Amino acid sequence: MTAAAADHTPVAVLGADDARRIALRAQGLLGAPERRAGVRGVLRHLGAVQLDTISVLARSHELVPYARLGAVGRPAVEAAYWGAGGSFEYWSHAACVLPVEEWPLFAFRRRHYRDRGHLWGHQVAPATYRAVLDKLRAEGPLTSTELGGAKRTAEWWDWSDTKIAVERALAFGDVVCTERRSWKRVYALAEQAVPEALFGQDRSDEECVRTLVAQAGAALGVATRADLLDYHRLRAEQLDPVLADSGLVPVQVAGWGPDGTRAAAWADPAALATAPRGRHRTTLLSPFDSLVWDRARTERIFGMTHRLEAYTPKHKRVHGYFAMPLLAGGRLVGRVDPAREGRTLVARQVSLTGDRGGARHLEALAAALREAAAWVGCQDVRVEALHDERLRPALEKLLTE
Repeated sequence: MTAAAADHTPVAVLGADDARRIALRAQGLLGAPERRAGVRGVLRHLGAVQLDTISVLARSHELVPYARLGAVGRPAVEAAYWGAGGSFEYWSHAACVLPVEEWPLFAFRRRHYRDRGHLWGHQVAPATYRAVLDKLRAEGPLTSTELGGAKRTAEWWDWSDTKIAVERALAFGDVVCTERRSWKRVYALAEQAVPEALFGQDRSDEECVRTLVAQAGAALGVATRADLLDYHRLRAEQLDPVLADSGLVPVQVAGWGPDGTRAAAWADPAALATAPRGRHRTTLLSPFDSLVWDRARTERIFGMTHRLEAYTPKHKRVHGYFAMPLLAGGRLVGRVDPAREGRTLVARQVSLTGDRGGARHLEALAAALREAAAWVGCQDVRVEALHDERLRPALEKLLTE
């Protein structure tokens, strides 16, 4: 622990633009992408990639590496996540795919679930729990359907006793998901699926949290205490005792406080070692991308208030069902609500920010739409609603070049 970290004396004062560029580089969106490391490299660096059932342009876990690496093959994305023993699913920021190296670090959460004794209010008979483990031991990895049923009824929340048991075992760490088949979790005994060197590690809660805080700090570059809490959804009483000893250093960031004042934050020392430079990625971002999944941080860094409106009644939506922020030049400059109709990528609603209706961002928008269309196998792009229709002729020309 450095003296500065011990007493929270800031080692640097960063401008808002410096902090923004540090955050972009830390998230893999500024500078040359690490293509050799591929999707697995993105996952290892971010530490967590959020999963979600919504699939419009593609599923969110596919969009995250796409945003950083470009048009990496979608089969390669799936292969990097599942079936090769390099990752597992667990509760981090939300339901996430995590590098298998992080298995020991979530022991604190597995112990918490076990101590609590139930899962989201669901109860299950001990005999059913034992039967699930016995079946997996005898037959190997299985889906919940293969185990004996996922639901009692067609309602998504109405789990069968078997599904309750296996999800409870997943939370407790007796079972692990390292593979999916047709988007169905495949469950396996953790002792068989997790590498022995990782499965056998016994880390204290404090050690787990300290390491996860350092990992979150590296993935964020520079972060407030609230940002660090949010990344892996830690509690204050877990983070506070380890923060000063996490390896992160205290800084202040101009413009992050109320009314543009300085705010206390923590930075990865490696992020401060060199100035962030390089090419900015132009891309559409999943609303669940770790660059923007923390709405308060997104507003603080980029000045954009962004909300997922998929669960908002249609007549109340402002930007669309699955509006994806447009990243260009290191800033969030607009939103696109995408859809697919055959071989056509449809931008159901597009809005840009800035003077003159965001006209200076048209080239970036067109480039992002064309690249996304090619990635998902679409030949054409159609824009339905444009926030400023005066821009349509120029945009359509760019889209056909």
